[in-house]
Amino acid sequence: MNQLQPLALRPLPLGSILPRGWMENQLRIQADGLTGHLDEFWPSVAQSRWIGGPGEGWERGPYWLDGVVPLAFLLDSPRLKAKAQKWVDAIIASQDEDGWLGPRDDEHVGLGEKDHDPWPLFVVFKALIQWQEATGDERIVPALHRCALAIGKLLHEKPLDVWAKVRWGDLVWGLHWIYEQTDDERLLSIAQLAHDQGFDWKSHFADFERHYTQKTNVHTWTEDEKLPLHVVNNAMAIKNDAAWSRQSRDGSDLKSSFAILEKLLRFHGLANGMHSGDEHLAGKSPVQGVETCAVVEFLFSLEVLLSIAGDVMLGDRIERVAFNALPAAMTKSMWGRQYDQQPNQVWCSHARRDWVSNNADSNLFSLEGNFGCCTANLHQGWPKLVTHAWMGTPDDGLAFCLLQPCAVTTQVRGARVEIEVETNYPFGETLLIRIVSIEGGAKTFPLRVRIPAWARAASACINGENIDSVEIGTWGKWEREWKNGDVIELRLPQSVRVEERENEAITLLCGPLVLALPIAGETIVLRKNALEPRAQDLEVRPTEAWNFALSSPRVRDSELLRSAPAATPFSSDDPPLRARVMVRSVPEWGLLNDSAAPPPASTTCEGEIHEVELIPYGSTVLRICEFPVCE
Repeated sequence: MNQLQPLALRPLPLGSILPRGWMENQLRIQADGLTGHLDEFWPSVAQSRWIGGPGEGWERGPYWLDGVVPLAFLLDSPRLKAKAQKWVDAIIASQDEDGWLGPRDDEHVGLGEKDHDPWPLFVVFKALIQWQEATGDERIVPALHRCALAIGKLLHEKPLDVWAKVRWGDLVWGLHWIYEQTDDERLLSIAQLAHDQGFDWKSHFADFERHYTQKTNVHTWTEDEKLPLHVVNNAMAIKNDAAWSRQSRDGSDLKSSFAILEKLLRFHGLANGMHSGDEHLAGKSPVQGVETCAVVEFLFSLEVLLSIAGDVMLGDRIERVAFNALPAAMTKSMWGRQYDQQPNQVWCSHARRDWVSNNADSNLFSLEGNFGCCTANLHQGWPKLVTHAWMGTPDDGLAFCLLQPCAVTTQVRGARVEIEVETNYPFGETLLIRIVSIEGGAKTFPLRVRIPAWARAASACINGENIDSVEIGTWGKWEREWKNGDVIELRLPQSVRVEERENEAITLLCGPLVLALPIAGETIVLRKNALEPRAQDLEVRPTEAWNFALSSPRVRDSELLRSAPAATPFSSDDPPLRARVMVRSVPEWGLLNDSAAPPPASTTCEGEIHEVELIPYGSTVLRICEFPVCE
């Protein structure tokens, strides 16, 4: 008997959901970029100890695998599947008699030699679970089961430490999946041990407001003191207590995850939907950075939390991050990434800036500026957004959770159901959800669609017949006998809305998209990789003025111009959404420590009022998205 609290929403096996429209284009860009080629030239993956090479044998190879596995099956790519297969086969073949998978020790930056560090195995579990769900590979569950028992034995001898100690929730998540395949209650005992040995995030955030509401100063702290303030650790911590709540059945554990999310955003939230951290929590200034690793881990944490809690508002937060911070973190070809992106980013250069603890390479678009962890880990962001688009519900129905163009094929009440979603969302307002086919089994089941909280005049119709009321910030639910060809048309009207930021600045949004002023720039190649010339380190210098204030905060009636997403969906050359607003120059607003100074409050503007076009934040390289307002 399963002793875990049932999920509110059940993720579907990898391969059940496929991308369509602009999302498929985005994933193909990813496959043609670093994700599809990193194992061919980057030593940390190409020569990884996980596949028998002399290279790094810690987290980097597993990170890459955790993204390339879902990407391979979402695109049905034989090339990517073969790459993933090579890694899966090598990891399974590496299993020792005691059950341990992969290298037992590795030297990595800042931590010296670590013997039997279980942290990379938490990531390996994630990758192999996806592989098993997509392929049915009969080797995976026994291998994971044996490895989990080996980790349990290790924890009795050597408690969780350093990264594994603060990231224990990933282990609990993996152990729970293995338990549901095996019914071995020893796995729950290991999960209990991981929880008890792990960092107490619940207590840390209960006391958060007394100590950590401002930009942190960690330069005199020990490593153990820094870890709870590390931006990625906090992004991952959002899911920890929620994952544990399935086993504890203690409502306070689930509430803790929501409290962590709320406090991170209240004290360190940025306009792009993320909490700051460059490399540690950095306050709310629009020139503090956020690490790309944190973006993709934050998304995965929220996706896990959504499946556990079913809270509709989590979908709004996921989309805000995924459609803004995620595309902005990488070059449009996905051959380079930033370690730190800034909401107000006017110059990407080799400069120390005002980071808490990152180096001068952090703001470049590069192969591995600052640390290579982001290069290894960025790959899970887009694919997992697709794999969590639809989920099963406890009443044996389906829920459309993360809105995007896609197709889903799954079993519902004994019937094989195929649904396609045609939409340009988030760049457009309309979604057509079409029942392509229902074969066998019951034809009557509930179908839910997430209605975003910002969609003030949302409406829906089924086969052209209007539905009386669609309540925003809820799950729209329709239960009926579905037929081939049925169409739900959902309309989510988008207009420009204002969000107040720090120091009297404002950010403009349209649907889930943050709007930003794109700044023309000159791209300068600083370095090229000797083995792969497409992997370059790039500086981007502004070639036009950026210091503008909105002439008025009354922008709700701004003209919106739409077009179909191009082959590169997030591009400044042909953005699918543009908003026309009026601005005036602010000459006294200049640079500070090689970044834009904080937006001046209640500023007096000079010069003529003129019109500019704002575009989606994710389509920009250099930008302003937090604006001062003219008095």
